[in-house]
Amino acid sequence: MSAEYAVNGTVAVITLSNPPVNGLGHATRTAAVEGVRRALDDSAVKVIVITGAGKAFSGGADIKEFNSPKALQEPTLHSLIRVVEESTKPIVAAIHTVCMGGGLELALGCNYRVALPGAQIALPEVKLGLLPGAGGTQRLPRVLGLETALNMIVSGTPALSEKLAGTALFDEVFPAGTDLLPAAVTFAQKIADARPLPKVRDRKVDYPNHEAFLQFSRNTVKAVAGPFPAPLECVETVAASVTRKFEDGLKFERERFLHLIQTPESKSLRHAFMAERQASKVPDVPPDTPAREIRKAAVIGAGTMGGGIAMNFANAGIPVLLLETKQEALDKGIATIRKNYENTLKKGKLTQDKFDQRTALITGTLDYAAIADADIVIEAVFEDMGVKETVFRKLDDVMKQGAILASNTSTLDLDKIAAFTKRPQDVIGLHFFSPANVMKLLEIVRGKATGKDVLATALALSKKLKKTGVVSGVCDGFIGNRMIEQYFRQAGFLLEEGASPEQVDRAIEKFGFPMGPFRMSDLAGNDIGWYIRKRRYVEKPEIAYSKTADLLCEMGRFGQKTSAGWYDYKEGDRKAYPSDVVNAMIVQHSADIGVERRKISDQEIVERLVYSLVNEGALIVEEGIALRASDIDMVYLTGYGFPLYRGGPMFYADTVGLPNVLGTIERLSKGRHGEAWKPAPLLVKLAAEGKGLNG
Repeated sequence: MSAEYAVNGTVAVITLSNPPVNGLGHATRTAAVEGVRRALDDSAVKVIVITGAGKAFSGGADIKEFNSPKALQEPTLHSLIRVVEESTKPIVAAIHTVCMGGGLELALGCNYRVALPGAQIALPEVKLGLLPGAGGTQRLPRVLGLETALNMIVSGTPALSEKLAGTALFDEVFPAGTDLLPAAVTFAQKIADARPLPKVRDRKVDYPNHEAFLQFSRNTVKAVAGPFPAPLECVETVAASVTRKFEDGLKFERERFLHLIQTPESKSLRHAFMAERQASKVPDVPPDTPAREIRKAAVIGAGTMGGGIAMNFANAGIPVLLLETKQEALDKGIATIRKNYENTLKKGKLTQDKFDQRTALITGTLDYAAIADADIVIEAVFEDMGVKETVFRKLDDVMKQGAILASNTSTLDLDKIAAFTKRPQDVIGLHFFSPANVMKLLEIVRGKATGKDVLATALALSKKLKKTGVVSGVCDGFIGNRMIEQYFRQAGFLLEEGASPEQVDRAIEKFGFPMGPFRMSDLAGNDIGWYIRKRRYVEKPEIAYSKTADLLCEMGRFGQKTSAGWYDYKEGDRKAYPSDVVNAMIVQHSADIGVERRKISDQEIVERLVYSLVNEGALIVEEGIALRASDIDMVYLTGYGFPLYRGGPMFYADTVGLPNVLGTIERLSKGRHGEAWKPAPLLVKLAAEGKGLNG
């Protein structure tokens, strides 16, 4: 059953029951409507209580029905709310834990609402590029007032029920520790005979000089909404609660909802929402696979990456030992961590208690024996196979049986690393992105021998560390860096053919990336890419690269850390200034290799950079390195700054249309360095079948 029905004396209790958050899917809506009608038909029932089973009143729409016909199948949420609102017997919503989206809209359709403290109250639809579509924009202002309701709807941020006590949203917020259902039944019995039945729709929104407030809100929201249309649409629909009759406002809300649901921005946000949930699902690792307990962690290397990784564990309340080979390096690493926490403390984003707790959880050592009893150890040492071998052979000797041995490698062969140990089943890749204490992405690299329980543990750990874990198979660069290499190759070729670093960066930043490839390289350090290319020249001499990046490094221009990279930098200023020296070097290099420079459009820059990601991504899916195209989108949305409103490279390709993408790739394959544009067979196949990469 997706909603249970019971009678307690004169009170009928309808309990929404659709785990985990009682999503209002078709079966739940149907059962709720049937429950109300059953109560209306029972002469012994005088009043109805609607509540939710488990850990929610209702979290709103059932995400399993997103983008499916079931979402619009009768009874719709509108129909359910209408049945509730038109009931001739009073209906009480008994709210606890979570009451969001359609769940809150259902509660607003009830005559009365009671709640436990600590319940999260929200209309978060804006986060999916939508607005509340079942009366939320019209009813919430009628109980909370225009300003509070508008702020909640535009931000989508939850408010605690006790903070809203005393408003017309709640008739009563019970004391902490109250048993909700008996208290709600008692309340229901008290109001059973009250008439006329109060309805939120009958209330007026009274706000003096609302025109000025609404115009101020439009200006403010427009300034911060960026490319997303939903926040401004939220303002307009909430405005209708003041300026139009209730039914007219409801009709207007529906029109704007149906408009937004078709926008590419909303489709992208909904895709990202679903993709994040899909990423944690591995077909051959069932959800009930036992995970190993992680009570204590260790990190090898106290540099920028190692320190950031250690902070993740401390932030999650897990003690972590930081191992270095020299006291000076260890002291420097611990000091950097402390400084990072101090900066957060100064900004008011961390309390003194949390500061003390987190810094106390990170301790340093120079002795491998000290980390022997850790449940997981992550190496974050120099990206060199020889260095990794030394570390993993040592870890194999000292770590307890059952400990997980993880590598933070960004490109190296994890299976080779696992072979340095006598326990390859315990070895996994945990590729954090810099700065590791900030970036959401965690690439979880599954070796050929990695145990299923180890993979399940890594996925569970990613959630505990508040990361988006995406599983990758083993290949050079895994998902993210394998694709970004093609992106950087194209960026280099564009320089040789006529573009400047600032033009390439400007074009892709206009597309929506926060930073173009050359500013990004300067931030990360140009020497990192140089080191990888030197390895490529030996291992894969057939792959062509622009030599401009090598020439730049030969000039000692490694980026922001040397105050000179693709751009010039001033002391204490991170702003990138175009460099005459670099631009002259690029022009000279074009002449040296006999390439006549030409005018390159921003459109060509965007197509070459983005489609290089798409083509390589299609190969990665075909090879089984990524489980699904949406996993690649999650990697790029959470780790590489791909614009959220475009949904990731693979989703963007679906939006453009695979035949259009393929046509451009085939044209580019006939041009300079056409060998870099051999179309991925999966792309060719799906384009011919009229399908998308995301199904």
